[in-house]
Amino acid sequence: MKIDLRLPFTADDVARLIGSKDDTRHRQIRVTRAGIAFLSDTVGSNDISGLAFRMETWIAGNGHVGRTAAANAAFVARIETVLRQNWPNPSSPYIDVF
Repeated sequence: MKIDLRLPFTADDVARLIGSKDDTRHRQIRVTRAGIAFLSDTVGSNDISGLAFRMETWIAGNGHVGRTAAANAAFVARIETVLRQNWPNPSSPYIDVF
């Protein structure tokens, strides 16, 4: 699943993104320079060309990805805020405080 940040999006879209994968692998939300947000299996500083920004890596098993995370309205709202505040002008290419 991807979110085009150039178009209107909602907390439900962010929840679907977070819930689109399970919590068995490290994952990272990344946003391309074209404004496409996606949940990546490539994490850290690996393969970052073409990115506007990326968020901290969520470690497998910590509950940041999957159905339970997607149902946590406060967590989803925090991620939505990061996306809105950093697109199209990110405060940093790496966002780890939110």
